[in-house]
Amino acid sequence: MTGARDRVLDAYETLLIDHGPGAATLDAVAAAAEVSKGGLLYHFASKDALVTGLLDRLRERSAADADAIRTSSDGAVAYYLRTSAPGGTIPGGVTRSYLAVLRISEGSATGQAIRDALAEVDADAYAALRAELDDPVLAWLAQLVGDGLYLRTLTGTPLPPGLGVEDLLARLRQHFPAADP
Repeated sequence: MTGARDRVLDAYETLLIDHGPGAATLDAVAAAAEVSKGGLLYHFASKDALVTGLLDRLRERSAADADAIRTSSDGAVAYYLRTSAPGGTIPGGVTRSYLAVLRISEGSATGQAIRDALAEVDADAYAALRAELDDPVLAWLAQLVGDGLYLRTLTGTPLPPGLGVEDLLARLRQHFPAADP
């Protein structure tokens, strides 16, 4: 069973993703999490504390994903691209947390904290790719390809007809020899 703190964060993510930051009031989050407002305030004393909780959750989920990237039996690049593409699944809820953070990133009083968390998430993935690819430029290119796939996932944009992640990996393996497990 999910604890109240996790239910609050789940509800906050859902409200941000489905309805935007304006709808994610403390009262709305408490109602969606099925906790009293006092119960919400017990875990998150303010809206800023709720944002901080969401950023901490994103960092934790991202760190777990970076470990999965590093230890994938298919190799870091293949894992990163396959899980970033539409239809791919990044275990552990990283996508929901990331999307929710993106929804609050503009115009937020905690904008710098949000940018710092997103930079940390980006650095985790880059370091995991660097563990496989010795060339920092190739690791960055692999990350940019994955980021483009991830953007398609977040926006629901399909891949071009007849092309898929395996096509990308096959071409990248020609240029990134270390990407071939």
